[in-house]
Amino acid sequence: MRLFFASRLALLFAIGGPLLMTSCKKDTDVSPITSNGEVNNWVLENMKNYYFWNDKLPANPDTSLAPKSFFPTLLYDYNTTNPDRDRFSWLQESADDLKASLSGQSKTTGIEYNLYYRDQTRANIIASIIYVLPGSPAAKAGIKRGDIITKVNGELLTLANYQALLAGTGSTTDTYTYGFATISNNVLTDVSQTKQATAVVFQEDPILLDTTYAIGGKTIGYLIYNQFIPGLYKAGSSNLDNTYDLKLDNIFGKFKQQGVNELILDLRYNRGGYVSSSTNLASLIGKNIDASKVYYTQKWNSIVTAANDKNRGSGWNTQNFLTKSTNIGANLSRVFVLTTGSTASASELVINGLRPFMTVTTIGTTTVGKNVGSITIYDDSGRIKWGIQPITFKSANAVGFTDYAAGFTPSVEVREPSYGMKAFGDVTEPMLSEAIFQISGTRMARRAASTEVTQPILGSSLDQKAGGGNMFITNKFLDNQH
Repeated sequence: MRLFFASRLALLFAIGGPLLMTSCKKDTDVSPITSNGEVNNWVLENMKNYYFWNDKLPANPDTSLAPKSFFPTLLYDYNTTNPDRDRFSWLQESADDLKASLSGQSKTTGIEYNLYYRDQTRANIIASIIYVLPGSPAAKAGIKRGDIITKVNGELLTLANYQALLAGTGSTTDTYTYGFATISNNVLTDVSQTKQATAVVFQEDPILLDTTYAIGGKTIGYLIYNQFIPGLYKAGSSNLDNTYDLKLDNIFGKFKQQGVNELILDLRYNRGGYVSSSTNLASLIGKNIDASKVYYTQKWNSIVTAANDKNRGSGWNTQNFLTKSTNIGANLSRVFVLTTGSTASASELVINGLRPFMTVTTIGTTTVGKNVGSITIYDDSGRIKWGIQPITFKSANAVGFTDYAAGFTPSVEVREPSYGMKAFGDVTEPMLSEAIFQISGTRMARRAASTEVTQPILGSSLDQKAGGGNMFITNKFLDNQH
């Protein structure tokens, strides 16, 4: 049974081994295919075989459309309010860019931000910096979390121009001159100081901060982890190395040596990533877990299921925990996870996968609700430059719980301020402070009053990361299996 269609796939939610596939030989003619019909037929053929809702594809889709218009017409209940609809599949014009972005590599100055209206007129926009990538051009320019951008290249951000200015659309240079405002008594005031940064192709280190606190007789480990990436991406390579997974192992080894007996896992901006890294992280935390315990299981469509049931036998769709020498679960009875509306996918998998084994207390706001995973599909011959990331399976934890499409509601609700956020690791930062209070009973800062309302977020730079994030990935762009 042919399941490959001259494409390669990378799972966005690992399956403990490759899917069973046969391959077509590489085509020596690498002239790119640009016609809508040929690209769309390639997309449709792969969707028929791998898409989770392949039984709900339209009978006669219009393959004459431009691919970016065609792809949404294939998606299950795309334009409805059904919480189980397909909110997460996407298509990208460059498969190479898709693979790089899934691995934390992009062209950027290094800032991540949320967008808000500046005032009640709703004419102007501000970009509130939520974090800056260490070592990036923005970090070197002195831009930091909590800064408020009101201008780019001398122009005020408005509803009409903010997208083009922040993305550099139409600009002949990759250099951005940012103008800022300060805030006092909820009033924004522009300042004359500017800072300049030039966008470069940058590899993000997903581990933003790790540290420990000794408070109230507790030794608290704190980890900020922003994307599930096993290691470094190199253009043209089929695999990533394990640089960042090893870094996590070393961090938990340090936590173990320091006697950490409480853990705060900060996933507030983590949209997801490679499930191999999710498995690795959960295996460093879980209590009374080892390679015999189930971390998650998957449900695929009937075509993939039948082929793998026949050729691989039972258990092919189950991922167990790993046995890790640096696991700190023996010293833990619970874990605290910081969440927001940007917490998704492999992050939610950690929450769901650990809950059968220990208490998981979430602090923040409701997560995205991505209980499904996807694969990266691209043309192995190089003739079709597009890449697609379709949803291909649904996940469940060791006790079969899968119903979190509406997201995980926080055990304790804490909202981040819209402006002027405190530095990460500051024990008076609202979300970290609340976690410390839940652990130790010690208040490090005043609890925000219910009357302190934050502004609704209009959008976020995180929405542009790897198709909007919200993803599970495996660490292999699967080669042909025989």
